[in-house]
This record gives sequence, C-alpha cells and structure tokens, in this order.
Amino acid sequence: MNMMQMMKQAQNIQKRLKDTQEELANTEITGESAGGAVKVVCDGQGKFKSIKLLPEALNPENPSSVDAESLEMLEDLITTAITQASDKATAQMEEKMKSATGGLNIPGLF
Repeated sequence: MNMMQMMKQAQNIQKRLKDTQEELANTEITGESAGGAVKVVCDGQGKFKSIKLLPEALNPENPSSVDAESLEMLEDLITTAITQASDKATAQMEEKMKSATGGLNIPGLF
C-alpha cells in the first residue's frame, strides 16, 4: 500500500468517525424509573439532555398535592447540576487527553 492510498484511507476513516459522532449526537435515548415517573434523555454520546418528573416521583401517595411549578423548578435544578458536572468532566478529560497526546489533535479521540 503506497502512501497516497494510506492517506486516502485515513481521510475516509476520519469522515466516518465525524459522521458517526454527528449521528450519535442527534440520537435521543430515554431511561426511566419508578414506572415512568422519572425520565431522563441523553444523546447517543451519553451527554445529558433533559429530565422529566411526574408528580408521582415526589409524592407517590398523593401526586395531586405536587404543583407543576415545583416539578419544573426541580427539573431545572437537576438539569443545571448534571450539565455543570458533565461540562467539568468533559473539560478535565480533554485536558488530560491533550497532556497524554502531547497536544496532538487526534480526530475522534475527544
């Protein structure tokens, strides 16, 4: 295999990696617990997108006692905390990977 073929193959792999990353970023995966009272959506890369709580999640014996505003506020608080932790983890991972690769940008690695 000559150098030109290797470069072309590397470019094809890089494009497939980019396409796959885009596809995963646009995929939504839902997890739920408590019979659907708590639903969490992540993208195909595992990044948190949203949370939805039903009144039954806060007060299973008397769901009608939970107002929509309280649910929305709790969803927002949880979303903010998860997003902040995820952003910090991503930044730390990228910093460690840059250190490990000597600053070399390897497509698809981070």
